[in-house]
Amino acid sequence: MSRGYEQYCPIAKGSEILAERWTPLIVRYLSLGCHSFSELQQGCPRMSSTLLAQRLRSLERDGVVERVPHPRGRGSRYYLTPAGHELVEVVKSLGAWGARWLELGPRDYDPSAVLWAWTRLIDVDRLPPHRVVVRFDLSDQGGRRYWMLLERPSVEVCLRDPGLDEDLVVTTDSRTLTEYHRGRLPWAAALRSGRLTVDGRRDLARALPTWGGRSSFASVRPARPHP
Repeated sequence: MSRGYEQYCPIAKGSEILAERWTPLIVRYLSLGCHSFSELQQGCPRMSSTLLAQRLRSLERDGVVERVPHPRGRGSRYYLTPAGHELVEVVKSLGAWGARWLELGPRDYDPSAVLWAWTRLIDVDRLPPHRVVVRFDLSDQGGRRYWMLLERPSVEVCLRDPGLDEDLVVTTDSRTLTEYHRGRLPWAAALRSGRLTVDGRRDLARALPTWGGRSSFASVRPARPHP
């Protein structure tokens, strides 16, 4: 089966690249500094490693991605080419359109995806000089827990207990976490409603939402009233 539309139209040619499943997310995550195969896989946990490798090869062949040897060992690093950086603006426009016009359903509230995206958008320069460990307890998932390790120069999310002292414990549900991250629910409003609680050092609890991490599309005003 042919991959493309087999016509000269620039929209058709561009769609042959961008309209493939997972490709917009790969381009987006590369722009956020995910340059290793494992980092990209963490951002697309439902994507098989085989399919990710195929997509990266296709993007490299189409001149969107450049693959270079890892400077400190085995494997490769992936970077956007000038064409790829220009494509990021198209992906951002698509994201803004989705944030403005589309609503979420129950299956879209994925706390692991939210927390992973949160870590990619933290402003590490705002972090305190010492490591901060935040545990997230998801009340709608049988008390499932995640740990966010906030430390310069990088931030990460752990699906298993890292065995470190916890500075804060955030208790909430998947929908509240998602609505906060995507800009539909202010942190203070979530606290007042009781949909989100934070236990631990008061200074760190106040500082947590000021370190960044909200979606890049949080400022996009929805076209329809939020239910």
